[in-house]
Amino acid sequence: MPPPPPPSAGRGRHIFSFAAARDRCFSRRFMRAGLRPVAVPVPASPDDDPSATTVHMWVPARRPPRNPLLLLHGFGASATWQWAPYLRPLIAAGFDPIVPDLVFFGASCTRLPDRTDAFQAAAIKKAMDAIGVPSFGLVGVSYGGFVGYRMAAMFPDAVRKVALVCAGVCLEEKDLAAGLFPVATVGEAAQLLVPRRPEEVRRLVRLTFVRPPLIMPSCFLWDYIKVMGSGYIQEKTELLYSLIEGRQLSTLPKLTQPTLLIWGEQDLVFPMELAHRLNRHLEGNSRLVVIKNAGHAVNLEKPKEVCRNIIEFFKEPVTEASNDEKV
Repeated sequence: MPPPPPPSAGRGRHIFSFAAARDRCFSRRFMRAGLRPVAVPVPASPDDDPSATTVHMWVPARRPPRNPLLLLHGFGASATWQWAPYLRPLIAAGFDPIVPDLVFFGASCTRLPDRTDAFQAAAIKKAMDAIGVPSFGLVGVSYGGFVGYRMAAMFPDAVRKVALVCAGVCLEEKDLAAGLFPVATVGEAAQLLVPRRPEEVRRLVRLTFVRPPLIMPSCFLWDYIKVMGSGYIQEKTELLYSLIEGRQLSTLPKLTQPTLLIWGEQDLVFPMELAHRLNRHLEGNSRLVVIKNAGHAVNLEKPKEVCRNIIEFFKEPVTEASNDEKV
């Protein structure tokens, strides 16, 4: 039997829910853009139960896809909420977006105990193989950037180019105690990124947006938490512990692919220091673009600017990446 769906998987039953209605709206936008939802079983090995891990993803109806571009979301709601504004511009520019839910988000899940970014990367790569896409460009936002970075390091022949949006992959665990972040421990980070109460959602929004909404009624926030944020809370917390505990820059591999770094200038979650640190770490194989008047949620605050930079980067010849900075 397949793993049980998360509570959010039944979100269509919330007839009078604003969050459920918005979720259905995003799904319709994906359908209108020519993408279709599929559930892909990805066994960890040939001997494993093929239903142990399932990756839900939105894939182009056109087969094979032209110029496939894998879009990996960050912490928060399912992938449709984070990538809906990007579909039509990317398709108009000649790309075919492929948009999975990472494991424990949306409708993707596993019964296996592994919580590492390497496990996430391997699961997404197997799903890409299963739908017949052996090579692709990759864009990752925040946590999706951690997974995307790991994918690019593990599968350099499959991942052609990489764009990372506010992905602090160069962080070290000691940075928390040193005061670089608004939290001092992994537990605080988990409480921030996996909110369970309206006041925690408000804090997260105020940290991630330069111009957060002035009014965030508790009734709407409770609805969002119930419909979109109540599934796999413990597992998501374990993902963060696995990601941060013991993390050291000295063990981070250097990517061989041309890499674009996009950062919100006022990012408080992963401050600009991490952008410059990663740009130095990649030693001439990356370019940093800084978006003004934007924070950690730059992909939602400035989607047109972010999308334009993504399109320009993936249309460039491979030889053009360098460690310069653009504002």
